[in-house]
Amino acid sequence: MISLFLLAGASCAAASEGLEDGRYAVEVRLSGGSGRVHVETPAVMVAEDGDYFARIIWSSSQYDTLHIAGITYDNQSEEGENSCFQIPISAFDKEIEIVAGTHILGEPHEIPYSLRFYADSIGPENPLPKEAAKRVLAMAALIVIAGGILNHFSKRKRRQDYLGKRS
Repeated sequence: MISLFLLAGASCAAASEGLEDGRYAVEVRLSGGSGRVHVETPAVMVAEDGDYFARIIWSSSQYDTLHIAGITYDNQSEEGENSCFQIPISAFDKEIEIVAGTHILGEPHEIPYSLRFYADSIGPENPLPKEAAKRVLAMAALIVIAGGILNHFSKRKRRQDYLGKRS
């Protein structure tokens, strides 16, 4: 595999010095294009022998390819899923120019974007916060529903007390 990290110089090494091989999370920002799409953040980042790769998941299923520094990466998602690409991270805290290829309405289009990976955001890849957030939202929904039911019966009871109890 051709390493794009030679292009980045010391920026990758300095930004992630001491990073062991493994999976991490890293904040990523997409800019350019029409502004109607985004990428999931944080992205999953893999550190392997001093090289870094990110799994970029778009908010659209319409992207077929990504072109970065003259290399083309193909969409790895299944039919009906949002477009997903495994790409090298050539630099942290700098704009990485990319071109996304799409066939919207049957015609090919290439749209320029840039990605920025934030070195100070690198942390453990941990699905627990997402699961915990889902549980908190489910619990909040239950509380709102229970509160609504209690409110209904409380109003009914007050109305009966005000108008006089039925016999």
